[in-house]
Amino acid sequence: MKSTKLRFPEVLLLEPDIFKDERGFFYESFNQDKFDKVTGKKISFVQDNYSKSKKNTLRGLHYQLSPMAQGKLVSVLQGEIFDVVVDLRKSSKTFGDFVCQELNALTKKQLWIPKGFAHGFLVTSDFAEVMYKTTNFYNSNLERTIIWSDSDLSINWPNHSDILLSDKDKKGSSFLDADFFSEF
Repeated sequence: MKSTKLRFPEVLLLEPDIFKDERGFFYESFNQDKFDKVTGKKISFVQDNYSKSKKNTLRGLHYQLSPMAQGKLVSVLQGEIFDVVVDLRKSSKTFGDFVCQELNALTKKQLWIPKGFAHGFLVTSDFAEVMYKTTNFYNSNLERTIIWSDSDLSINWPNHSDILLSDKDKKGSSFLDADFFSEF
């Protein structure tokens, strides 16, 4: 497994070893020992989430507050997404900054997003199936959403003229009104 640090050194782009031949391909979508080695930590996952969305669906920017904050390992099983991670750690040098990464089913690359970050994605293919592992269980009382179009963040989402949003995501807070993390 190859690991690349992105703008935030804690956020990693992971590239599995893929074995291809005339029959198709094989790869390990997750290996605890390899994951622990590239992150430098022992991380346990407790929940897998799966979504299928059509083109221009935007999910996010989501996060959960402590004590239910979540780390996420994001994979695309079908299609392609434009993935965004926002640093919400008040003590971080990169607080309020974001990183964007395209993920797709062809390359099988995964994105590791530790606790302390908001996450969202936009489907750029006709549809996308996204699976992500989380380090904590979902808790609706501690879930928060930052509006995708926040002017202080100024994320340059591709093809964003026909965005499809859930009612919850339409009501997201501004970045300045968001709840942030003091730890991590």
